[in-house]
Amino acid sequence: MYKIVAEPIGLQELVRAVADPAAGATATFLGTTRATNHGRNVLKLEYEVYEDMAIAELEKIGVEATERWNCTGVAIIHRKGEVPLGEASVAIAVSTPHRREALDACHFLIDALKRVAPIWKKEYFDGGEVWIGSLADCEHDHEDSAD
Repeated sequence: MYKIVAEPIGLQELVRAVADPAAGATATFLGTTRATNHGRNVLKLEYEVYEDMAIAELEKIGVEATERWNCTGVAIIHRKGEVPLGEASVAIAVSTPHRREALDACHFLIDALKRVAPIWKKEYFDGGEVWIGSLADCEHDHEDSAD
């Protein structure tokens, strides 16, 4: 399952989507809007998405993860529009026969999504706003970033 949605993301939907009797592990990732970034008080995030291309890219990285880690299921949902503090902007669920593969696949998927998906993030903070690019082209958006 690969979706772009405007409403809040339900993690249980993703977990159900990857459920498989052959899976011994399910790993999930939620990227949420945090209250501060680089010393600024964040008010909200806003995402713009080229939906058709984003879905195609999510499917491609899902296939790659499935081939590399023997995934029995992959599901990715990303928000578009405004995402308030504490809400998820992206959610990933992966099921595999063993835990290590599920965790590795989940890590790969969030990093790949940030590199290839045509999704742009705008951060609103006290005193301004700024567009933030992908993991590949932003010095401040490192692996420790949850969104």
